[in-house]
This record gives sequence, C-alpha cells and structure tokens, in this order.
Amino acid sequence: MDELDLNPRILTALCKAGLKTYEDVLNLSTADIARSTKLTQSDSVTLRLAVSEKVYRQPKLTALDIKNGNCPSMFSRKSLSLGCPILDEIFRGGILSQGITEVTGESAAGKTQLCLQLCLMAQLPLEEGGLNGGAVYVCTEDVFPSKRLQQLIKSFPAQHKLERTKQLALGENIYVEHVAEKEQLEHCINHRIPILLERGLVKLLVVDSVAALFRSEFELSEAFQRAKSLQKFGAQLHELASRYNIPVVCVNQVTANMRALLPSDDPFVPALGLTWSNQVQTRLMLKRLPYKLPPSSDSNPSCEIPVRSMEVIFSPYLPKDTIYFVVEGDGIRGLR
Repeated sequence: MDELDLNPRILTALCKAGLKTYEDVLNLSTADIARSTKLTQSDSVTLRLAVSEKVYRQPKLTALDIKNGNCPSMFSRKSLSLGCPILDEIFRGGILSQGITEVTGESAAGKTQLCLQLCLMAQLPLEEGGLNGGAVYVCTEDVFPSKRLQQLIKSFPAQHKLERTKQLALGENIYVEHVAEKEQLEHCINHRIPILLERGLVKLLVVDSVAALFRSEFELSEAFQRAKSLQKFGAQLHELASRYNIPVVCVNQVTANMRALLPSDDPFVPALGLTWSNQVQTRLMLKRLPYKLPPSSDSNPSCEIPVRSMEVIFSPYLPKDTIYFVVEGDGIRGLR
C-alpha cells in the first residue's frame, strides 16, 4: 500500500482498518470501504481507482498495434498451418492460438491423422507456418499411433524441404501422455504440461479425446457433476492457451442425433452437450464420405482413397464452410 500515491490520511485509515493488500481493497465495494475505514465516499472511490490502476498493468494498445505485431506476445495470435496450402487457404492461415479448437467426427474420419500432422507442423519455424516448438499429445482412448507417426516423419522432410539431420528431431519433440482416469488428466493439465510450457519445449497441446473420460466416469444421474467438471477442465485449457499463447486441439466423439427427423438431418452430433460446446472456440466436423478416388502413384494400385469432408460448424474468425480432403501415406491433402 505504501506504493500508492495517495493522501497520508487515506493510507493511515487503511492501516487502522487492517486493509494491507490490494486484494483486500478490491474485494470490497466502495460502500464497504467507507464503512471499514471511516473515509468519505469520494475518498473510497479515489482509493479503489488508485489500487485498480496499480494492479492492472496491461499496456494500452490499438487494433493496428496488434495487427502490426507491435504488442506483447500475449496479445498476438499465432497461426498453425495444417500442412496443406488448400486447407490453409480455407482456414486463413491455420489454427489460431489462445483458444480451443475441437475436431469431432465418427471413427475413421481422420481426426487423429489431422492431429498428428499438426504435431509435426508445429515444429517448423514461424515463417513456414509452424510454431517453432514441440507438442504434447494426451491420449485417453487408444495407444498413441507411433507407427503412423513414423510413416509421416519419413515423408515430412521431403515435403517441407528440411535437412535430413532434422528428421530425427521430429519424433523427439512430441511428448506423449497416456491417461486413463479423469484425475490423471487433471494432474497432467495442471502440473506436468505447464513444466514443458514454462521451459518453452512445446507450443501445441492435443487431447485425444475429451469425451472418452467424461462419458465413462459419470452416470446419467450425475449430469450436474459432469457439467461442473467439464467447465473446470475447459477453463484450465483456456488458461494454458492464454498464458502461453498456444493452440489447444481437442478431439471429441459423436453421439446419435435424437432430433434427426428428416433424411437430410445429420444423424450424429458432437458429444458432451452444450456445456462443452460453450468451451470451444472453433468446431470442426470430419466425415468419411461414400466416394473414393483412384489410387495415387505411390500407393497400392488396388487401394482406392476414401474422400473425407471437414466442415466448420462454428468459429469466430471462419465462415461456415466445407472442404474435402483425403488421407494419404504422407499426410492429409485438400481437394479443390
């Protein structure tokens, strides 16, 4: 309190009332401060303003400052490329930091393939669409697909013109965590992952998947407890995304759409309901379509390639749109 540039009479009244910290003052209303310190209403308002200005030390910025990058890192959004120019064009550069991007869809829709590609792209320099850091991959369902990752790593340097010496480092910069219970997931998010973020080792967080634990550990009669747990988990992810300026990608399952009355209605909707939807910034729905392309030159001639779709359900910076893509041996490729 001695740092405040106030009348000594006000500081003496604070000391007598036992208000020794900024938090003590800000937790009280102006009327409560006046009653506790015997100060006038005007002095109480002056005190709260002085404390608020001392606590709030964020710089004053304009939108132009943020656009030009003339601002602290916590205000500048970074884009993580999806690894395909066609997809990046639709996503206006890629997935933004400081928010939760949900990737949902049926089994074999390509959700994990997209996440693996993002983990590799994150290791590229900023000027090449990456984040210049590693990634944390939290598995809650199946074992981490290490064989598929190694397949992607082999073709990744050639695709992005990397030196062969960098090929070995790609797999070493992906930190895998396997969790089987909700308590383990909370411990991982609150304690283990922040250590890697503080050291600057990782710049991307992937959770595959959110629904696996929250759907299995709660009964139907525990909907309220599940909602509170989901809100807490979402807040923890947002805290990490904002504090360290990283993108957070969460995989979600789907459930039957009980409101689907017409054949044109989507038979599936993302799981976890409205509680989780309110935590998500951008939602992407992946689907496997009944169409196939002829095999590419580097694949098995007898294997046709299934076509998949990626739909933007909602997003603050993207229009509602659908793009088609295929999953090949060297990763995801968008179709025009």
